Amino acid sequence: MKLVFATHNLHKLAEIKALLPTHIELVSLSDIGCDEPIEEWGETIEQNALIKAKYIWDHYQLDCFSDDTGLEVQALDNAPGVYSARYAGPENNAQKNIAKLLEALKDKTNRKARFKTVIALIIEGKTYQFEGIVNGKIAEIPSGEGGFGYDPIFVADDHNRTFAALSKEEKNSISHRGRAFEKLVNFLK
Repeated sequence: MKLVFATHNLHKLAEIKALLPTHIELVSLSDIGCDEPIEEWGETIEQNALIKAKYIWDHYQLDCFSDDTGLEVQALDNAPGVYSARYAGPENNAQKNIAKLLEALKDKTNRKARFKTVIALIIEGKTYQFEGIVNGKIAEIPSGEGGFGYDPIFVADDHNRTFAALSKEEKNSISHRGRAFEKLVNFLK
């Protein structure tokens, strides 16, 4: 089965390829010649995931899926949420996003947070959604060399290292994206 993953993010693509069974051929936006950015104008994570998948279906008529992920921090009224990638500005700079988030939390004692991923899948014009959530907290300072985005400051419940300090396999086994993709993979079987 051939599926388009509606992303230009090579980190995500590699992470997801490792989770999918071998009978699924995963192709990227670049592989289908879609080099234009797909604008995310939704007000929720669910809407943004669907916008991207629907764009591919409408323009290319290919079975596809898209994900959207947000970091929701309890003490910040679930911000940055749907704006996680652009929290510190439109350039989608992870280091600036982390710095802004840590600054916003500097006087807060509640550091509870969660990562939420929603996947929108379109097969033969039918739409399905899958959700994965991992609860945790925001670390005081960044640590770890792996991962991307907010991984250097997110520590999952029952763990003492950030996502960035975990191996790819460890992270995939507990992550929000891993949980959502497990549901997707089970559905595709």
